[in-house]
Amino acid sequence: YEFAMGATGKKVTGRYSFVYVFEGGEWKINHHHSSILPEGIVAAEPISEKEVRGLFNLWNDALATKDPKKVAERYSQAGVLLPTVSDVPRTDYPGIVDYFTNFLKLEPQGEIESGNIIVGTNWAQDAGIYEFTMGTNGAKVKGRYTFIYVFEDGEWKISQHHSSVMPEGTKPQAITEGEVKDLFQLWNSALATEDPDAVAKRYASKAVLLPTVSDVPRTDYDLIKDYFVSFLQKKPQGEILESNVTIGHNWCQDVGIYEFTMGTTGDKVKGRYSFVYVWEDDQWKISHHHSSVMPEAILGPAPKPVTTKKVEVKAPAVVAAEEEDTVLA
Repeated sequence: YEFAMGATGKKVTGRYSFVYVFEGGEWKINHHHSSILPEGIVAAEPISEKEVRGLFNLWNDALATKDPKKVAERYSQAGVLLPTVSDVPRTDYPGIVDYFTNFLKLEPQGEIESGNIIVGTNWAQDAGIYEFTMGTNGAKVKGRYTFIYVFEDGEWKISQHHSSVMPEGTKPQAITEGEVKDLFQLWNSALATEDPDAVAKRYASKAVLLPTVSDVPRTDYDLIKDYFVSFLQKKPQGEILESNVTIGHNWCQDVGIYEFTMGTTGDKVKGRYSFVYVWEDDQWKISHHHSSVMPEAILGPAPKPVTTKKVEVKAPAVVAAEEEDTVLA
C-alpha cells in the first residue's frame, strides 16, 4: 500500500499483512504487520577512518597526473568545489576541469597536516589543514579543507570540496617605524660577533645582497657568508645617519645613508643602503640589501636638488600690528 502525507505531500510505499477475526458481531484486525519495501533499504558501504584519509591520496595522485580531467573525475555527478583561489563555485564537471586547468600549472602536491574524520551511511567527511608544495617554484601554501565523500556508482567520490586560505596568515605582522630602524641593530650586532655565519643568518631564505665592495650579486646563504668572511676582517661597526622607512604587508623598507667605522684601522666609510625586510619563520629577515659607495666621492660633486623656499603668509591683522610696532620704534 501507499500513504500520502497531507502535511508534506510525501508518498510512502510499504508492505502490509492484515489478519481479521469476527468478534463481537463485527470484523476486527487481529494482526497487522507493516514494513517498508526491502529493496528501498540502503545498505551501508563499509569504510574505515584510515580508508577515508586514503581517499585524499587518490585525489592527490590525480593532481600528479597534471590532467585536469583526471582530477575532475574524482568528483561526484553533483559535486561542488569551492576552490582556494577562485570566487566562482564550481558546480559541474566543466567548471571543475576549468579550475584545475590553471591550478595544475603550479604542479601542486598536497599533504594533510591534521584532520578530523566522520563516517556516516554511504558518506564520509574529512576536514582539517593541508599544505601544498608547488613543483614549479618550491613554494609551500597551507589551507583549510573540507571533503565530503559519497558512495556513487560503486566507488567513493567527492561530493563537496571546500578549500580556503589560512585566515590568520593574511594578517600583517605589526611593526612600527622605530622597530624597523632597530632591525639594523640586529644586523650590526651580528657584525660585532665577527662570525660570517651569524651575519648570513640575518638574511631571508631567498635574499639578495648587492654588496658595497664586490661586483658579484650574493643570491644564497653560501655566497652571502662568503662576502662577510672578508668584510668582517676589518671589524666594521655601522651607524645610520639618515633613514627613510616604509611599512607594508609583512614587509618593510629602510633606505638611507650609513657610516662604518673599521675597527682594524679606525677609518670611517659612508655608504648608501637599502634594506627590505620580510616576515619569515616568525622573525624579520633581510630579503634585499643593496649597499653602495657615495658616488660624489668618485665622480665629483653633483648639482644639489633645488628646494622651494616656503613663503610665510601672514594675516592682515598681524601685518598691521608689525607695521605699527615699527612706527612706534
